[in-house]
Amino acid sequence: MYNEQKIWIGKSGDEKVFIYPSMANRHGMIAGATGTGKTITLKVLAESFSDCGVPVFLADVKGDLAAMCKPGVESEDMKERIQRFGLLEEGFGYQSYPTNFWDVYAKMGLPLRTTVSEMGPILLGRILGLNDTQTDILTVVFRIADDKLAEDENMLLIDTKDLRSMLQYVSENAKELSLKYGNISSQSLGVIIRSVMALEAEGADMFFGEPALNIRDWLTVNQEGKGTIQVLDCQQLIHNPNMYSTFLLWMLSELFEMLPEAGDLDKPKMVFFFDEAHLLFDSASKALMDKIEQVVKLIRSKGVGIFFITQTPRDIPEGVLSQLGTKIQHALRAYTPGEQKACKAAAQSFRENPEFDTYEVLTNLGIGEALVSVLDEEGIPTIVKKCNILPPQSQMGALDDETRTSQIETSYLNAKYRDLVDRDSAYEFLQRLQEDLEDAQRREEEEKQRLKEEEAEKKKREKEEEAARKAEERQAAKEEAARKKAEEAEKKAAEKAEQAKKNAVKNAAKGVASSTAGTVGREFGNILGKTIGGKFGKKLGGNLGASLGRGIIGTLFKLK
Repeated sequence: MYNEQKIWIGKSGDEKVFIYPSMANRHGMIAGATGTGKTITLKVLAESFSDCGVPVFLADVKGDLAAMCKPGVESEDMKERIQRFGLLEEGFGYQSYPTNFWDVYAKMGLPLRTTVSEMGPILLGRILGLNDTQTDILTVVFRIADDKLAEDENMLLIDTKDLRSMLQYVSENAKELSLKYGNISSQSLGVIIRSVMALEAEGADMFFGEPALNIRDWLTVNQEGKGTIQVLDCQQLIHNPNMYSTFLLWMLSELFEMLPEAGDLDKPKMVFFFDEAHLLFDSASKALMDKIEQVVKLIRSKGVGIFFITQTPRDIPEGVLSQLGTKIQHALRAYTPGEQKACKAAAQSFRENPEFDTYEVLTNLGIGEALVSVLDEEGIPTIVKKCNILPPQSQMGALDDETRTSQIETSYLNAKYRDLVDRDSAYEFLQRLQEDLEDAQRREEEEKQRLKEEEAEKKKREKEEEAARKAEERQAAKEEAARKKAEEAEKKAAEKAEQAKKNAVKNAAKGVASSTAGTVGREFGNILGKTIGGKFGKKLGGNLGASLGRGIIGTLFKLK
């Protein structure tokens, strides 16, 4: 409750116990066993900071913080507590608080997104469960992407498909890139790619993307001057502890890098409450732990306060624990030697109160009671006091789905963050690069095929020309042979005709001679027959005349 310009936590007897707003950026802790009242304490502080105009962030692990958007409900228990604290006289009243709901899975609130580049290789390496060597390789991949951007190549790493494409690009060009960036192990790249794919299966495509959260949108107050309370639903996110813790660290890192130095302020610019805080530090590498401690130490000067909520102070590393100015310790149980040791360590972390045994009181605190030590106006830790924590003014318990949906849809940030935007980045650039490469290869293959076809066509044409030439030669040879044969036949025919002519002439001559010889023979035979006389004489004379005529004429013909 905001009272007397201070954060009123509770009462120690009749004494009010306050947190000075000017000291709230010295960070704090709310610890205690399950069921001892940590959530109520968290709500009381968050409401009080909102009342004094300080924006608040809450990690809602169990889903019991969302009802802050509704006023509290009267009950017998609340009446008793209000009366016991005398709250009516202090102006206590049930009220709602300006609340925005967020969910990285976009189910229970506005989608809370960031980009791969903004997350960075160290935090991303933790989400992916990479070892130091693999994280170093991932850092090199980010460096290559940055250098490509400087060369006007759009290698923006926005979502996981951008990261996968970049990893594939580096893998395919590892030999060339290793000359500039050092050895890039293909085995490490393979592990990173598999880890990214596994993260995508867990819904990474929901929380890596745009529009990325601009934390300046959280640094707001409503018209009444109340700080806006941002509630991140972590009921599903908490099942992935690495993702949960890394996301919270990313938000702190973003604030640290975004906000200017502020020095000492009258009140913080913003206060973060991280439930299940031990998850921030479990399995953190030395590099990551150094980053956490650096942010916790230095973000105070940016005007940001952090409250860690956990079961025991030993969940928080010494380097961080020493930075916590406000300590609210609910009951711890000490049934085992380990628990007793933890209780003693918690009791010893307080500035001793001579009025009671801190260890004894710590192990016997009831629900809603706590040991409290804060920083006074000079920044000095006060002695520990046993306090009864005030009740919250907003509704306790879970929020009904109808109210949650209404709050989300009417939020002033709904239009800005509701819809995913997939702009041109490394994935699209490398896709185009690959398509251009494939086009070039296709054109090269087509050119090779064209040249091959031209060569084949040329050979075919040459073969056809050769075949045509040979056919022409064969035809010419055939025609020449036919010509010669025709000439020979013509020659023979001419010779035969000539011979026939000669024979005809000869035969004609023979005919004349024969006729002449016949005539001569007949005449001679007639003469001889007359000379001899009688039939016999005629016949004999005729035969002798004919033979004689033929013989004489034939002899003459031969001679001729």
